Amino acid sequence: MALPASSAHATTVHVGCSVPALVEAITTANSSPGADTLRLASKCTYRLTSPDTANPANGLPAITSDVTIDGNGATITRALSAPAFRILLVADTGTLTLNKITISGGKATDCPLFPGEAICGGGINNQGTLTVNHSRVVHNAADTAADNLFVEGGGIDSDGTATLNDTEVSDNTALFSGTTPSSADGGGIANDGPLTVNHSRVHHNTVRVTANPESLAFGAGLAAFAPTTVKNSIISNNLASAPGGTARGALSNGAPPPGEMIVTDTVIRDNTTSAPGGSALGGAIANNAKLSMNRTRILGNHATAPGGGTAGGGAIRSGAFGDLTLSSSTVRGNTASAPDGGTARGGGIDNPTGGTVTTDHTWIGENTAKATGGTARGGGVFNAVGSTTLNKSSVTGNKAGDGGGIFKESGTVTLNNSAVEHNKPNNCAPPDQVPGCTG
Repeated sequence: MALPASSAHATTVHVGCSVPALVEAITTANSSPGADTLRLASKCTYRLTSPDTANPANGLPAITSDVTIDGNGATITRALSAPAFRILLVADTGTLTLNKITISGGKATDCPLFPGEAICGGGINNQGTLTVNHSRVVHNAADTAADNLFVEGGGIDSDGTATLNDTEVSDNTALFSGTTPSSADGGGIANDGPLTVNHSRVHHNTVRVTANPESLAFGAGLAAFAPTTVKNSIISNNLASAPGGTARGALSNGAPPPGEMIVTDTVIRDNTTSAPGGSALGGAIANNAKLSMNRTRILGNHATAPGGGTAGGGAIRSGAFGDLTLSSSTVRGNTASAPDGGTARGGGIDNPTGGTVTTDHTWIGENTAKATGGTARGGGVFNAVGSTTLNKSSVTGNKAGDGGGIFKESGTVTLNNSAVEHNKPNNCAPPDQVPGCTG
């Protein structure tokens, strides 16, 4: 008579404060049936000095089963003297939950989704399912000087499904320093799979490329290429730099249809997009897909292009395929700046290439478009080709060389129960191009 198969039970393992103990625990968990919890030594620093023997691109064995790591305030980091490797890889068969842990010092050398084409996921690369709770992902890097590669996800690169809860992603970098045209995106996070960010902080991350007119740096905080939800979070003080090239917003959305980014109850502030002699597009947000923003504040961001460049959208730049809805939100105190004879458009919102922008109960105020010796238009809003509709909204206290409130170069601007007033030097330009706007 056949005996009944034994059922898989969850197992909890206490891991001593040593790297060999952690490696052994992960290896055992991967080979055992059922879910496993690894409880790390309280506040221990697991300092990795050499990569995983089976896959030297990673510091620890790849997660291939259902594993929870309870950090107890511990840190897993790469030693400064160690060769380059990321900290963790979640394989496509893996499910990893991280609780109360810091992941730091990782330096990616490959990219599982784009082998031979990119460097990605300095701290964590996720091909399966990743959940990060009450944790920190800090001081990791995806960078390369090798030509004909791109870089993505300095802190986290997620190609599977990922959720971040009450987590800090900061001081990570995605850097391309080669000589050929290339791109760097997702200084903090890049996602090619579904992503949810709850009650988290994404700050002081950087994307940078070597000076080249064909290179791009974007999504210094978060670069999304799949459906993404951001709730009750802060995205701040991130930097995108592309000298002579194109730099785009700290939050970049390119989720293909029918994907959508939804941002709710979030603050996006003090981010900078810089492209000396190039194009700086969207100090806070660069959108070229469907984006819905609700009860969100976009404050004090900068798009700057000195040396005769173009700065578009101190807060938001909407691309040709952008479909942006702002509800009960604030766009305040942002700047598009192009000194040295450049062009500045849309201190608040720049919609220049055929996108659609709709606001409802939203204030666009105290934004500035400035270009010393150049052209500055649309302190609050700049519109060309596409359409902008303002419903029960206000555009007040903005400044530009012309069209202090709104500049409509072409396309359609519609005001529905909306006020455009107290802007300098005028409210709308050219005269009589925005129905319902005077002065």
